[in-house]
Amino acid sequence: MNTNYLDNLKILYSRQEIEVAVARLAAEITREYQARNPLILGVLKGSFVFMSDLVRRLDFSLETDFVQLSSYSRGTSSAGKIKMVQDIKATVKGRDVLVVEDIVDTGKSLAFLADYLQKKNPESLRFCCLLDKPSRRQVPVTVHYRGFTVPDKFVVGYGMDYAEQYRNLPDIYILSDDKK
Repeated sequence: MNTNYLDNLKILYSRQEIEVAVARLAAEITREYQARNPLILGVLKGSFVFMSDLVRRLDFSLETDFVQLSSYSRGTSSAGKIKMVQDIKATVKGRDVLVVEDIVDTGKSLAFLADYLQKKNPESLRFCCLLDKPSRRQVPVTVHYRGFTVPDKFVVGYGMDYAEQYRNLPDIYILSDDKK
C-alpha cells in the first residue's frame, strides 16, 4: 500500500473508536425508532461510510434515501452558499425522518436542509452526525445524536475528504496545515 499520501495526517479517531461510537448511536436510535419505520436520509458524499455502518446496526424496518448538498469548493473552508446537488426521492410528508451527516461544522448546511425538509411536513425530523464541531457554529442547529465532538481542525477519512481524496481511509485523521 502506498502510504505517502498519509504523511500529512495525524490520527484523531481509530476505526475501533469509530466502531464503538457507531454502536452507541445505533443503540440510541433503535430505542427511539424501533416501531416507527423511519426514513434515514444520508447527506452525500461524506456520510456514505458512516450511514452504511449505522443502518446495518439498526434492527427495525426503515427506508433509506440520499440528498447531496454542496457548500465547499475544492478547499478546506465552506464557500458559504448552500446548493442542492441531488434532491431526495422518497416521500417525507408524515414520515419520521432521521438525517445522517458526517460532520456538522458551521451549521449552515444542516439549517438549509432542516428548512427544506420542514416544508415537506415530516412527522418528526432529527439529526445524527458522527462528528460535531460546535466551535465553528455560525447558525444554531440541534444535533440529536452525535458520535464525537471534535476540535476546529480539518478532518478526513471514513468518508470525509479533502479535494475528493482520503474518503477510503478507515480511521479519521486531522489534515495538517501544510497539506492544504
